Amino acid sequence: MRVLVFGAGSLGSLLGGLLARAHDVTLVGRDPHVERVRAEGLRVTGEYTAHVEPAATTAVPAERFDLALVAVKAFDTPAAAAALDAADPDAVLSVQNGLDNERTLASALDAEVLAGTSTYGARLTEPGTVDCTGRGDVALGPPDGGESAVAESVGAALRAADIETTVAADMPRRCWEKLAVNAGINAVTALARVENGALVDGAAGEPARRAAAEVARVARERGIELSDDAAVGAVERVATATSANRSSMLQDVEAGERTEIDAISGAVVDRADAAVPVNETLAALIRGWERERGLR
Repeated sequence: MRVLVFGAGSLGSLLGGLLARAHDVTLVGRDPHVERVRAEGLRVTGEYTAHVEPAATTAVPAERFDLALVAVKAFDTPAAAAALDAADPDAVLSVQNGLDNERTLASALDAEVLAGTSTYGARLTEPGTVDCTGRGDVALGPPDGGESAVAESVGAALRAADIETTVAADMPRRCWEKLAVNAGINAVTALARVENGALVDGAAGEPARRAAAEVARVARERGIELSDDAAVGAVERVATATSANRSSMLQDVEAGERTEIDAISGAVVDRADAAVPVNETLAALIRGWERERGLR
């Protein structure tokens, strides 16, 4: 299968690197990472060890691809949709944070767009090298739920590369559970400057659990069956499995870059019928940090 990975950051590079063991993969990202991959290949370290040689570029090539895997920040989704039009992919799989990325992609592309979640931990340690900080799995399926032959085909392609994959008929619930995990982990670790494992025990875990419970309540308001216990349990499970990982939002803050707070805590606030004070506070604090640095 010809696979285009749009967004060769940490997760995109890890999944692209694993896919390259079985498929023809092209990574689209930024220099100097892309330049190093082009010259020396991509090294995968940590929970996996591999050296692969995918194609790498800073722009989408005008070639046809069977699958486009989208791993860019949520605020870059419109630009991703416009750029992917040149690749004319048969299928698109979003493994992004936040809600509604799939609708943005589907509105611009003549392809079946699938929703995806990933619990793999990934970190770019240097140009050309991605470290897998925790093994996980990828779940994928139609964004509105149900079954799809395209989803089955994409799932088989991921499994062929030894990526733990579930083709799921309940992606709406899974996406809200992922939002609960992100709301519970990302902003809290970014503000406290701690690794994920600090949320398992200790004071930082309480706001993380409360943020996740708020997401579950908002999900139920939207007709999605997600209990508080399930949302909080997911946060605890992911934080434990990726205890040494520094969340993507913490990495953004440390790098002085814009975060995905609008697509995470901000999305919870926007969809809530009643107050969600923990997510409101987390969103306000991260947005305040961004404003002071001219990032919004």
